[in-house]
Amino acid sequence: MTNQSSRYIPQFYVTAPTPCPYLEGRQERKIFTSLAGPLAETLHSELIRDGFRRSQSIAYKPACEECFACVSVRIPVDSFIPSRSQRRIINANRDLMTLERAPLATEDQFALLRTYIDNRHAEGGMADMSYLDYQGMVQDSPITTKIFEYRIGTKIHDRGPTLAIGLTDVLDDGLSMVYSFFDPAESPRSLGTYMILDHIRLARQKGLPFLYLGYWIEGCDKMNYKSKFKPLEYLKGGTWASAQEHALKT
Repeated sequence: MTNQSSRYIPQFYVTAPTPCPYLEGRQERKIFTSLAGPLAETLHSELIRDGFRRSQSIAYKPACEECFACVSVRIPVDSFIPSRSQRRIINANRDLMTLERAPLATEDQFALLRTYIDNRHAEGGMADMSYLDYQGMVQDSPITTKIFEYRIGTKIHDRGPTLAIGLTDVLDDGLSMVYSFFDPAESPRSLGTYMILDHIRLARQKGLPFLYLGYWIEGCDKMNYKSKFKPLEYLKGGTWASAQEHALKT
């Protein structure tokens, strides 16, 4: 009998070149495929390990002809030890609770997102995002996806406003942070860093060995924060390893 995995072969496509949003003067292309059907979960986990990312029901990764700057990175959560500054960030957010939600968009979430975009990324590709766009980003997911809300309060019945939100995929070997945003007025809390630190805790709690952070680009200021999490594994030549291990192989 032929099983489902042997019958299903995903189809991959390549986009036309467009201006790179990260490195000025360069062009980017992406290879992508659709995530659909009963094997979407398995395919998605395999593709993430191969350097892909998810956007709604599409998995994609860079396929640029002359540039290899985008490098997938992940944190092996059991090996991670927070730095002194990261411990301070954890302590500064002791008054927050983490609530795990189903991937359902709300107007309150969207209001926080609009505040975040208008203050941090007013010129970016999401500047014109509508509520319907946000619903699609959150709810159009063929795989297991969660929303993690970070609210003031330490008890369910005593919770305050939501300060940050993480949209996160659950893989067979880890968590993959799809998108996160927070209240810019709470900058002293370093909520972007705190959400990563808390996702490390969540991955450990769920018995998952990795936290996938997407792409890191050397020399791109927007990506520098990812390199502050040690140890960090990089995907190069089809192999996940630390920067030091990759250096020893070359």
